[in-house]
Formats: sequence, C-alpha cells, structure tokens
Amino acid sequence: MVMQWYPGHMNKAKNQVQDRLKMVDIVLEIVDARLPFSSRNPVLEQIIDQKKHIIILNKSDLADPKRTKDWKVNFEQEGTKSVELDAKHNKGLGKLKDLIRGELSDKIAKYEANGVKNYRIKAMCIGIPNVGKSTILNRIVGKNVAVTGNRPGVTKNQNWLKTDLGIDLLDTPGILWPKIDDPKVGMKLALSGAIKDKIYSPDDVAIYALNFMETYYIDELMDAYEIDRTDLYNSTTPELLMNLTKKFGYKDDYDKASRKIINDVRKLRFGRITFDVPGEFYEE
Repeated sequence: MVMQWYPGHMNKAKNQVQDRLKMVDIVLEIVDARLPFSSRNPVLEQIIDQKKHIIILNKSDLADPKRTKDWKVNFEQEGTKSVELDAKHNKGLGKLKDLIRGELSDKIAKYEANGVKNYRIKAMCIGIPNVGKSTILNRIVGKNVAVTGNRPGVTKNQNWLKTDLGIDLLDTPGILWPKIDDPKVGMKLALSGAIKDKIYSPDDVAIYALNFMETYYIDELMDAYEIDRTDLYNSTTPELLMNLTKKFGYKDDYDKASRKIINDVRKLRFGRITFDVPGEFYEE
C-alpha cells in the first residue's frame, strides 16, 4: 500500500508550523499509542529543529500496556521524553503538565531571575490526523475550543488557546507526508482510522491484521473467533480470511468480512493491541 496524497491545507500547515516555531518554547507531538512510530510525521525532526520536544502517546487505553512501556523506554534512549495519555477519559493530563514544566524549568527559572513572574509557556501541538489532538487541547483548556471528530483532518486552521495552567497552546491542522512508502505503515494507519476508509482495500488491511495477530496476539485471535491452533497452522492468512468469511455467514463477501475484522480491531474485540514493535523499523 503505497499512497501518494498531500491535501493543500496540509502543505500550507507544514509551512506555517515552520514559520511559527520561533514563537513557541516546546513542541508537543501527539501520536497514537497503538502506532508510536507509524503515526509520527517522518519529517517532524526537520520541522521542529532544536526545539524542546515531548511525545504524547494518546489513546493509551486502546494500546497494549506492555508495548507502551517499551516505547517510552525506546524514546527515552533516543533522547526524547514521552508520556502516555487517555484524553478521551481525561487520564494522564497531570503527568503531561508536570513534564512540560520540567522540560522548561531552566527557561522558567531564567525568566524569574530576571523579574518575570508567572511566565506563560508557549507550546505547539502537532500530529497527523485522528490521533486525538483536538480532544487533548479541549481537556487542557477545560472547554470545547477545538473541533473534534473521529475522522481524519477535522482541524483546518491554527489558533492560540489560553489555559489556566500558565500555558498557551498553538493548535495546528493534522499534517501528513507526501507519500507513504512503507506498505506496513499504510496498513497500520488504515487499521487505526488515521486514513480514510475509502483510500485502501479492506481485504489487504484485514489480511495484514490477521497476519500480525497470528505473530504477536495469537491467543487473542483464537479466543475472539474461536479458531483452533491447528487450523491456523494449516492455512495461509488469505485462506484464514476466506474461512472466517464463511464462518461469519458472509458466503463469498470478503470485503464485508474484512471490514468486520477491521472494526473488531478498533472496538477491542481482540483486546488492547499495539501494531508497532520497538526495533522493527531499524532492521536492515
């Protein structure tokens, strides 16, 4: 799945982010905790340059807790602080606020030493569509100031949002990259809902999901669909999709079965799954 796309507002947003970096103290990069690598913007490091940077692992309630811990260690080893968050249920915001102030403690102390009291931290929020950025902003501000929606690309403009925490937040539209070269990344983004459903072939994504679960979450897969381990070992993944299609009562409607599998992943029928595994993206 190699996708080429770059809506005009995303290109404009990327340029605006670069122009406004000098106005902020820290960049908050929001990613989907199920896809800590795949939901990152590959050109982000070029965009933010040397700015302070925190990775927010949002939707942590949907992700595998063990994998989330592994990814936090991975980011720490790379020199970037991270924090897990469940913005939908308002969990983890206290840790985020403390981490922001901790990362900027030297700068705040310098301003206070020069007589500036109650220095207001300026933070930029950035992330690809559908990682929950607007929900996080609404939680931090304490009211619905950012448009939310469970579909990609809801936010279209950039706005300053004031909070009672001494932090001013710069919201930005979700930014994607011109092309997704790695088919696995495209599959994972499709599974999470970051990519609009009409862009991809559901059977390709379902086969990828089944294959991944056979490798990393085989017990959860067998329990959810009442599959015997022997049946799994004696069939290829496409054959498994065909068998499940019949089991669901869909006859030969593989697209319908595929959409069911994708929805089952999103609705946690298999439990909390993280589709990025630390280390897999660095192998030759």
